[in-house]
Amino acid sequence: MRRKTSIIVVLLSTALLFLLQGCGTLNRLAAVPAKDTIRAKIPGIPNARFWVDADLNPLIREDIKELEREDVEWAHEGHHGPLPPANYLAISGGGDDGAFGAGLLVGWTQAGDRPTFKLVTGVSTGALIAPFAFLGPEYDDTLRAVYTQVTPQDIAIPRSLLAALTSDGMADNEPLLRLISKYINADLLARIAQEHQKGRLLLIGTTNLDARRPVVWNMGAIAEAAGNHPQALELFRRILLASAAIPGAFPPVMFDVEVDGKPYQEMHVDGGAMRQVFLYPANLSDTAHREGIQVFAKRVRKAYVIRNARLDPDWATVERSTLTIAGHAISALIQTQGIGDLYRLYLLAQKDGLDFNLAYIGADFNAEHKEDFDTEFMRALFDYGYQLGRKGYPWQKVPPGLAAAKNP
Repeated sequence: MRRKTSIIVVLLSTALLFLLQGCGTLNRLAAVPAKDTIRAKIPGIPNARFWVDADLNPLIREDIKELEREDVEWAHEGHHGPLPPANYLAISGGGDDGAFGAGLLVGWTQAGDRPTFKLVTGVSTGALIAPFAFLGPEYDDTLRAVYTQVTPQDIAIPRSLLAALTSDGMADNEPLLRLISKYINADLLARIAQEHQKGRLLLIGTTNLDARRPVVWNMGAIAEAAGNHPQALELFRRILLASAAIPGAFPPVMFDVEVDGKPYQEMHVDGGAMRQVFLYPANLSDTAHREGIQVFAKRVRKAYVIRNARLDPDWATVERSTLTIAGHAISALIQTQGIGDLYRLYLLAQKDGLDFNLAYIGADFNAEHKEDFDTEFMRALFDYGYQLGRKGYPWQKVPPGLAAAKNP
């Protein structure tokens, strides 16, 4: 039986360090005032992101624009009549468990029926997978390399206790930024921009820690802006880094923004701090309907959700010590939150008429997990996902706990 509590212990240790740290903090620009939170903009890229818990009109306008682009693209290819089915893909967080999702996608390619996705979303490790899943099978080799060849040293460098006391994370994630930069380059952004112009969406979730609110980044629009915005590539990379920045374990990512021309900074961390997987806001269609706007074309729509985690209880004897007890309790809380996110997506699919499909790590996978980002573990998990995808994954139509409740 595998255990993954080391990151949890890091978080608890960070909380203890926070109490000891007192007033010592790193410098930063002023945070955006609360009243101006949703008015803050990334200079030069006005549609770079959405506040999905507030005004949905910017996202609705983006959806309408993408539908118009998609209509043009299909007409250009000679298609007439109703639009073909739309496939959505949501990839969850999960740290090194992301090897499951990467392997599943590569195996799905081999099965021969992996679709092109109209929408791809990602959080944390899912954010690192999402750009390559969005671009399709030609980037399968990249997914394989990232999730079977990296070592813990390719992700982060642990800091000393003294450094942790005077910095913003227990480890330095500069190695992860280098890894992201190796694969996220100008050519890849140009490919994403090209697909975005066809009416496809790539969305990444982070958490604005100042505001304690979720932020969804419009990565296709950022890629499209790269031709005129010299910082677009670096912004794209830093968003992926932020989405995977586990609070306390890794440093947050600071974003320079403006409100009425005045500079501020926002602190962003792992999107999983708010939700571990997402598709789109639950009230998007209702809000658009009240405005007399049709955001969803009349077509078959399928939602594929990859949960990079096991969903069954992970039994273990818990040592009688403060950090161990708290660590296991927080681990249980995170697992429960992740399952709750699946229930939320299932209910969204039911409400909006999406065909719901769920994949997750089964209870039959029990490879030994020696440390975070253990290369041998990730290789085994990648192969596990790959074999399931290659044989034709048995997508679950209902989240497990809910399935039991519906069929007593």
